[in-house]
Amino acid sequence: MNTASAAGVRLDREVPSHTWRAVVSASIGNALEWFDLVVYGFFAVTIAKLFFPAHDDTTSLLLTLGTFGVSFFMRPLGAIVIGVYADRRGRREALTLTILLMMAGTAIIAFMPTYETIGVMAPIGIVLARMIQGFSAGGEFGSATAFLAEHAPQRRGFFASFQVASQGLTTLLAAGFGAVLTGTLSPEQMQSWGWRVPFLFGLLIGPVAYYIRRHVSETPEFLEAEPTQTPLRDTLGHQKMRLLLAVGAVVVATVSTYLVLYMPTYAIKQLGLPASVAFAATLATGIVQMFLSPVVGAWSDRVGRARPMMIAAALLLVSIWPMFWLLSAYPSFGMMLALQTLLGVLMTVYFAPLPALASEIFPVKTRTTGLSLSYNLSVTFFGGFAPFILTWLINATGSKLAPSFYMMAAAAAGLIALSQVYRHTGVR
Repeated sequence: MNTASAAGVRLDREVPSHTWRAVVSASIGNALEWFDLVVYGFFAVTIAKLFFPAHDDTTSLLLTLGTFGVSFFMRPLGAIVIGVYADRRGRREALTLTILLMMAGTAIIAFMPTYETIGVMAPIGIVLARMIQGFSAGGEFGSATAFLAEHAPQRRGFFASFQVASQGLTTLLAAGFGAVLTGTLSPEQMQSWGWRVPFLFGLLIGPVAYYIRRHVSETPEFLEAEPTQTPLRDTLGHQKMRLLLAVGAVVVATVSTYLVLYMPTYAIKQLGLPASVAFAATLATGIVQMFLSPVVGAWSDRVGRARPMMIAAALLLVSIWPMFWLLSAYPSFGMMLALQTLLGVLMTVYFAPLPALASEIFPVKTRTTGLSLSYNLSVTFFGGFAPFILTWLINATGSKLAPSFYMMAAAAAGLIALSQVYRHTGVR
């Protein structure tokens, strides 16, 4: 056996443990990244009262959700800076940077005094923290997705789907904190200190995620490729159609994700359901996403990425309005649980193959830049302001079914983009 063959055999034998270390590294850090973002959305009602007081609850909530959205303007910048850094220096280095930035933003929120204590500096501090988190998150998806996808190209769908599964863990943890805290603490205790507990939890886990990411190896595909010094120029100059199609494919995933994030606020403000009930129902989405994602990812390795995604988008298009009609007509824990479960299934069937699809659209040397830009442009314009838009739509139309209209539009956009992916990129 020649040297090259021997090296190939050794590499094949090393892949399983090496790949699983990469999965753990990316998933733990990724879950923490999104946990801090999701918790802010889940506790928007409480944060609104403490940091954005206004003459009425709706205005206060809109200010809070607007701040949630403002941070997404930092995402494209983070995508460019961290994405280019990852394509030049490596995926591991970028992932280490994002976790440090997210911890800084979380610390500011966790310890920020309220408006009653320090006045206007309180909301300014929250906005600053959200901008830091937005910049960090801008580089996280592309770096983590490339990191997972490049460790096992032959099973890219399965391993890249852990990007989605870790976000399911995020939803599960955040909803769990919401259910326990709102179910056991009084409103006064929640406003006094209870809402800070999830952010403090995120800070405790941060060093663990940082340590793991510092001690994992770089991806084989990145090490074998010849890196470019101009990944941004190459992406914008020669891969415009790929970028546009990837943006369109992400729309369904980002709108459905932030619709789930908005559901506790929707249940409390529009349906009058107790906060504990709203959070408990949201646990179903996290469970579905966490356990179903690898199954769907493995399925996409056999049948292609686009087929399950198009099925899920079509089902969302025709079913989301009836789901919201039933929930608004019969508001209860059981109906909320049913909607969250079905939404979780359809969202996961669409989202799980997406990281592999998006990573295959771009070549290795510009992969993180392309992934980061496409994902964050879509999230910024269609997902980040979704809670704000949904709240505004409900008030403007007077209809509790307004969130379904936004989801239907996203599903239609996703179907159009997916129908063109193979034609322009050759990715199925």
